[in-house]
Amino acid sequence: MKSRILFFFFIIFLPVLGCGQSLSENQANAENADPASYVGMTIENLISRFGIPSSVYPVRGLEDWQDDVVFVYEEGDFYIFRDRVWQLGLTSYRGINTGDPGSVVMLILDDVSGLSRLQSPPGSISFSIYESSWPMILRFDFDDAGRIRGIFIFRSDL
Repeated sequence: MKSRILFFFFIIFLPVLGCGQSLSENQANAENADPASYVGMTIENLISRFGIPSSVYPVRGLEDWQDDVVFVYEEGDFYIFRDRVWQLGLTSYRGINTGDPGSVVMLILDDVSGLSRLQSPPGSISFSIYESSWPMILRFDFDDAGRIRGIFIFRSDL
């Protein structure tokens, strides 16, 4: 009788304990990953890695094909088109945070390998990200005071 109880205990709780371990492993991997690697993730991969989003909201584009669903996580806002992440909205990237003076961007990223500065319109600085599976851009947007108000990584071919 005791062996049956132990058997059922292991059948019921062993998968739960295993999920807890893989969840903490996923969280550790997420903390160490380059945010650019999140672009291209499927919805299934996104939820598997980060769990259920804290909120979800729509973003309307000028055309129907530009509409997105955005999943909000602590790591950032994940913009989804069809079934894949195509853009990230971040509050921090390589030690650069929203609210920092814009001059910080060039101080930190000027000589980073894999990035090349692009011609940008006033109010932003953009870099091409070369170490990725498809063309991507890292963009910093500034407010009127010259402080960073937005950090985005996105596929530039969409």
